[in-house]
Amino acid sequence: SDFVANVSHDLKTPLSVIRMFGETLDMGRVTDETRRQEYYRVITRESERLSRLIDNVLDFSRIESGRRTYARLPTAVEPLVRETLEAFEYPLAQQGFKVETRIAPDLPEVGLDADAVGQALANLIDNAMKYSGDTKAIAIEAAVVDGRLALTVADQGIGIPAAEHARIFEKFYRVGRSETQGRRGSGVGLALVRHVAEAHRGRVTVESRPGEGSRFTLWLPLAGHALDPGRGRRARDRAGPRGQPALRGLPDRL
Repeated sequence: SDFVANVSHDLKTPLSVIRMFGETLDMGRVTDETRRQEYYRVITRESERLSRLIDNVLDFSRIESGRRTYARLPTAVEPLVRETLEAFEYPLAQQGFKVETRIAPDLPEVGLDADAVGQALANLIDNAMKYSGDTKAIAIEAAVVDGRLALTVADQGIGIPAAEHARIFEKFYRVGRSETQGRRGSGVGLALVRHVAEAHRGRVTVESRPGEGSRFTLWLPLAGHALDPGRGRRARDRAGPRGQPALRGLPDRL
């Protein structure tokens, strides 16, 4: 019952935004073309956010039934990170977040399922927003560390007691503190992150203390997996020619 109630609550937020902006456009209240284009972008981003929430539920169902599969293909990391972050542009701006991105130059293409890793990264960003506290600041990093790709999302939020670090990756588990009770969620986001990491023969780690924020890192191996070149079109289309980023214009700070 809690799962259904929390999922329904999560779905209502982007739906409310889409409806509000759609009705405003439909009534002709936005006469400036620049503002209209901005409204269209918000509707698009929020619909992508809605799709991501639905994908979380569907993926959870597939994982539970053992039907979730992954296609690990050569993928450019920088555009994957920036495209995922772009989907949060409106809620981040609306809530007054300062976002810093630190993407190492010349990152190699990595064999991964771009949709799954993008979804895992999005879950970490959403988690950082949800438990941000009074300081609205998020840092997203991508680098090669000790021969592995490290994708990190750090916040300056309410933090997590050390005794609960392992349990937060369990499905439906919620940290039992008063600060978290008003922050609803489906309870499967971090469980999905761990499943994606382990499916790529990687892992997810957390560094956190109460009142000092949290730092989640998705560790993925750079090599060692057989790739399917015949199904790599989407990953390469996202990256552009020779793996160069096709998405530009997203500032390092929002």
